[in-house]
Amino acid sequence: MSNAQKSLLDWYEKQARLSLPWRTTTNIYHIYLSEIMLQQTQVSRVEAEYYPRFLQRFPTLLSLSRASIEEVNALWSGLGYYRRAKNLHATAQLSPAGLPSTMSELMQLPGIGKYTASAICSFGYKQTLSVVDTNIKRVLKRYFAQEIPSDKEVWQLADDF
Repeated sequence: MSNAQKSLLDWYEKQARLSLPWRTTTNIYHIYLSEIMLQQTQVSRVEAEYYPRFLQRFPTLLSLSRASIEEVNALWSGLGYYRRAKNLHATAQLSPAGLPSTMSELMQLPGIGKYTASAICSFGYKQTLSVVDTNIKRVLKRYFAQEIPSDKEVWQLADDF
């Protein structure tokens, strides 16, 4: 392990918000829901309001799949970007028994791109693979002195690192 990797892991142990409910579970649906809710939304709002309320009403993908889109949108109200709720509902209807466990299969579902698929696989299924969000991209660009790398190049840097 390189010094940089060790330093990052040490920092993570001290700074990570490990008590967040989606970080203390192995439930794939809960992890997926958090990833969708956290897109363009502050962690504090998701944690305090929307995540617990949504899980209380829809504790499983199956229960979500059986709901009407109007009911889903009503619970989503205030989070904005309603396409996320629509895609969440559509994914539940396509996978009511559970989400697939590979990035390629996950990326076939509505609203799941490379980041969300990698997050589900890494955090939920404990697969060893890169997860690159805006913050990780910024760190990698600085660490590797890349001015304007393509997304493909950033993911390759993450994989190599």
